[in-house]
Amino acid sequence: MRNRKIRGLIILVVLLVTAYYFLPMVVPNLPSFWTTKRLKLGLDLQGGSQIQLKVDDSKLPENEKEDAIKTAYEIIRNRIDQFGVAEPLIQRVANTNRIIIQLPGLKDPSRAKELIGQTAILEFKFVASSEQMQETYETMDKFLQENIEKYDFLEEFTDVEETEEIIDVLGTEEDIEDASYDNAMIFTDLTTSKDGMPLKIEYKHIAKLKSLLKDPQFLKNIPAGLQIALGKDDKNDPYSARDIYILHKRAEITGKYLDNAITKIGQGYTAKDKGPYIMLEFKKTGAKKFKNITGQNIGERLAIMLDNIVFIAPTIETRIPDGHARITGNFTIEECHDLVIVLNAGSLPAPVSIIEERTVGPTLGSDSIKAGILAAIIGMTIVILFMFIYYGLSGLFADLALIVNVTFIIAIMTMLEGTLTMPGIAGMILTIGMAVDANVIIFERIRENLAAGKTIRSAVDSGFNRALVTILDANITTLITALVLYQFGTGPIKGFAVTLSIGIVGSMFASIILVKAIFDGLITNTAKDKLSI
Repeated sequence: MRNRKIRGLIILVVLLVTAYYFLPMVVPNLPSFWTTKRLKLGLDLQGGSQIQLKVDDSKLPENEKEDAIKTAYEIIRNRIDQFGVAEPLIQRVANTNRIIIQLPGLKDPSRAKELIGQTAILEFKFVASSEQMQETYETMDKFLQENIEKYDFLEEFTDVEETEEIIDVLGTEEDIEDASYDNAMIFTDLTTSKDGMPLKIEYKHIAKLKSLLKDPQFLKNIPAGLQIALGKDDKNDPYSARDIYILHKRAEITGKYLDNAITKIGQGYTAKDKGPYIMLEFKKTGAKKFKNITGQNIGERLAIMLDNIVFIAPTIETRIPDGHARITGNFTIEECHDLVIVLNAGSLPAPVSIIEERTVGPTLGSDSIKAGILAAIIGMTIVILFMFIYYGLSGLFADLALIVNVTFIIAIMTMLEGTLTMPGIAGMILTIGMAVDANVIIFERIRENLAAGKTIRSAVDSGFNRALVTILDANITTLITALVLYQFGTGPIKGFAVTLSIGIVGSMFASIILVKAIFDGLITNTAKDKLSI
């Protein structure tokens, strides 16, 4: 009696979980407490986005190129896996430096592109002193005065009105150019916001500064040991002015010392301490280095940079002995998540460029998909009819178990946020056959027992017990095969292995536990002298 209660409880739990995750697929407008998860479809069934990347290995030695491409491939795979796109396809094009990524169901690949292309160079650099900043501004103003003809996009900062007046007086345009540009504070005016706040640049001038920062001649004239860097843009106000930083070129500590990056949510009282931020945890050697840096430079500003963008430049107020640092800056949860993925996955060994992107339809084509689904439905219908015709009422019990098994597979796939592909559907069909096969073995054993003169109850119990070893043996060996396929396979092979594994577990539950419970209920609660089997 106790065993039956436990079995009944197991059946109830499994059926409730199955209903909870399966019903939203077929019943609209369910109560709010029902799950919002839906079964995802693979690229072959629903289409998605395809991105082709090129690893720029042109500057690497010949003996390092192959390793760089392989490393980039693994890092990109790690990033995409953490990104959460179900069943992505990532493959290298033959032996070239190109990588193809297919992302099922992703119609807007912009976020994925940003994630893939980031090099994730994490650096901590000291902010220059006020004297060094002043020297930088004066030097760059002078350089631009003397070379303004090379930078026609900066003409608005050359005092045109004063030029016109001097031309009228002197009568020569050549004289005025020298007189005007000698006094023009071009770089200062470019990087000063309308509020007069220094080290800020208005949104409309950011493109001009970026052009300067890409110009080798301009960069060569920045005072030795210093660099100019932009601050992070404000996602809440993308057209706002951005900070500008004058930094020491030498990085005090880099991402190679990083052990882990974690997304955290601040619960502080000030706006600075609220919302998502990134907590950095350094390795043992990095923690020691960070402790020394912060201990010896109290009162200095230390900028935290990612890919040459300054996210935050706090003042060091005390030595930090535990090897922890925070990156803040009006992040959204998604931004934090993406940055954490990039930091933890590692830096790309070489720049990666996107050479092609397109939205793709279902790779199998709608006709092929319909034909495959129709074949599955026809096959299942034939199996159900065969079992009912050949085994009568007992066959109907097997059919019920079969339907439970299929819904169980779909429900568990939904719960695990798996992806259904056409190979996955093939795995599901295979488990349907295996589930029926188990019931066939059991029913044939029961028939043999009844023919031998046993009572119905004894025949049923003996039939299930004798068939159990055979069924377990067949299913466990198949399950081992599925696990090996999942471990060493990729893409569609993994999808096949997942549905096959879930189907094996579901078929054993439905064929052995559920059908046996139905037989027990039928035999125990009614006086039967004949069994339809």
